Amino acid sequence: MQFELFDLAPLLVILPVIGLLVNILIGDRVGERGIGWIASLAAGLTFVVSLLLFFALQGHHEGATVPFLEWIRIGEFNVGWNFRVDTLSNTMMLVVSGVGTLIHIYAAGYMHYDVRYKGDPHSYKRFFIYLNLFIAAMMILVSADNYLMLFVGWEGVGLCSFLLIGFWFTKNPDGTDGHSNSNAAKKAFIANRVGDFGFLMGMFTMFWAFGSLNFGDVLGHGAVEHVSEGTILAITLFFLLGVAGKSAQIPLYVWLPDAMAGPTPVSALIHAATMVTAGVYLVARSAPLFHASHTAELFVMFTGAGTALFAATIAVAQNDIKKVLAYSTVSQLGFMVAAVGMGAFVAGMFHLVTHAFFKALLFLGSGSVILAVERGHHPLEGDGGHDDHHEDEHHDDDHHEVFDPQDMRNMGGLRKIIPTTYRVYLIGSLALAGIPIFAGFFSKDEILADAFLESQPVYWILTVAAFLTAFYMGRQVLMVFFGKPRTHAAEEAKESPPSMTIPLMILAFLSIFGGLINIPVIHPLTDWIEHTLGHDLVHATKFNWQVAIVSTLLALIAIGISWLIYGRKEIDASQPDPLQRALGPIFIGMRNKWYVDEIYGFLIIRPYERLSSFLAHQVDWTFWHDWFHDSGIAAGFRGLANFLANPVDLGVIDGIANGLARATKGSASALRLLQTGFVRNYALMVFLGVVAILSFLIFR
Repeated sequence: MQFELFDLAPLLVILPVIGLLVNILIGDRVGERGIGWIASLAAGLTFVVSLLLFFALQGHHEGATVPFLEWIRIGEFNVGWNFRVDTLSNTMMLVVSGVGTLIHIYAAGYMHYDVRYKGDPHSYKRFFIYLNLFIAAMMILVSADNYLMLFVGWEGVGLCSFLLIGFWFTKNPDGTDGHSNSNAAKKAFIANRVGDFGFLMGMFTMFWAFGSLNFGDVLGHGAVEHVSEGTILAITLFFLLGVAGKSAQIPLYVWLPDAMAGPTPVSALIHAATMVTAGVYLVARSAPLFHASHTAELFVMFTGAGTALFAATIAVAQNDIKKVLAYSTVSQLGFMVAAVGMGAFVAGMFHLVTHAFFKALLFLGSGSVILAVERGHHPLEGDGGHDDHHEDEHHDDDHHEVFDPQDMRNMGGLRKIIPTTYRVYLIGSLALAGIPIFAGFFSKDEILADAFLESQPVYWILTVAAFLTAFYMGRQVLMVFFGKPRTHAAEEAKESPPSMTIPLMILAFLSIFGGLINIPVIHPLTDWIEHTLGHDLVHATKFNWQVAIVSTLLALIAIGISWLIYGRKEIDASQPDPLQRALGPIFIGMRNKWYVDEIYGFLIIRPYERLSSFLAHQVDWTFWHDWFHDSGIAAGFRGLANFLANPVDLGVIDGIANGLARATKGSASALRLLQTGFVRNYALMVFLGVVAILSFLIFR
């Protein structure tokens, strides 16, 4: 019976596809409530299937491959559409479908207000169609049995990300347009295409080296040993480029902060909890490849560590509540990438799971905060939404000119006004900061403990990043929830409805107790993933009290410093940030994201635009159209036509036609003489003809 449960694997994709098809067909008739229920039910049933597969794996830890259909067979190249159910893929299935279901339920309430404010009722249906499509694509990615099928899911989630980042692409009732949202979507799309090029090149090299893209053939026992280390290094570095794109690592991380243009549930599901972790999953799935190349591991490890620290410094100085969380996500992804880079695959997956809990909680909590402030800002409408994307146009001396519900300087004092949101947000913040008993403490410290043993430079880089994490989360909580309300909108803020707060409470529970899935000493997640990756690639990290004490003390000190700066005195929104007075130009650099976008614009975008303009105007138009086409080809044909007109057209063509006419006329004139009308002439001609024939017959 347990083996039969594996046959349910195709439903992981089929169920969300059914959900989106039903909404396409009848969404307009069932209304908002029906659309939300249909989409949430599809996601919930997908979670149920993931749970059933989890139970199936209890007695068969080796997992199973479920054939679905024959896909591509060209010579020796054979790739099937098969589902791989093992402990590693099932971990991702549970996270994607479980967190995804909670976010669907949350979004059903959230988008009601957002859509009403935007004035586009059809957007509600479109949103949930995209959301179900994402769940289907993500399930393809995590359940694939080969790299090509994984790539289909990889591209599918990228498409959904593009559609949802630019979701508000039309002009809004408040006068703003959706061009900035569309630009953010295109930025994400292009940055990910750069990474996807690396992934494709990795697959091409893999097929050249292994003759297959199936996990069993490439990652099976002893397969890697028959391929040269240089080839393995090339494959893994190409894959690292793909990881940098999808999981927002240096140098391709720049798209993720701008992805906050999408509705907040999208930020939680796609750009925090699931899609952006696909790169980490790719490295974990390809563990034998990366483990076979020490150079590749170093590249991955230092890329992750550098990203973790770099993004954390930027998060310190942001005033947008979602931008803080966005750069925090980039930083935490750096922790995961560093972990899998140093061979701590379980630690990386452990942090992936706990991060999905508390970062989804924080993003959804930020949506609750933004919605509360927005509803306070629009008391006449009663219920308002918000424009998730906005320009960073609020400076210290003019941020009141345009009200921004995402600007933390427009908040303050919300812990007494929206207490439920405050409590769950505080739990998520403590989990992210790595305070003991919360889930983030166990997963983050496991990474730090592995780094302490593997690489001291990486350990200290990640430790500083963890310190900054606790600081910017303390800063955010103090600016948003403590002190007095700094705007009328904050004073009139309203708590979110139960459809939004209940998922927050469930995620808060997971953010507290989620660390138990790999609690030190018994290590259940380690034992679980070991069944897939094998004993050689999985090791249980011994709990390091020194690392735990140092990280906890630093986190508490960071929170204390944030209170000294932002908690002791009321924040004056009209004055520069208190930290700016202390750090000066360093703070300005952090607030402006170290000018990376400007540097990319100067080194890449503007030269590319100039090259494109040169190719369009000088090469395509001036050279090709004006000179080569008009002056060259067209003029040449005109000259050739003029040259051929007299000697060929008039002399030859017309000469032949006229010559035939003259010959016909001459022969007609000659033959006309035979037609005299006299019988004697005709008799003479007959006689001569008879004589000629007889002569021929006699003398031949």
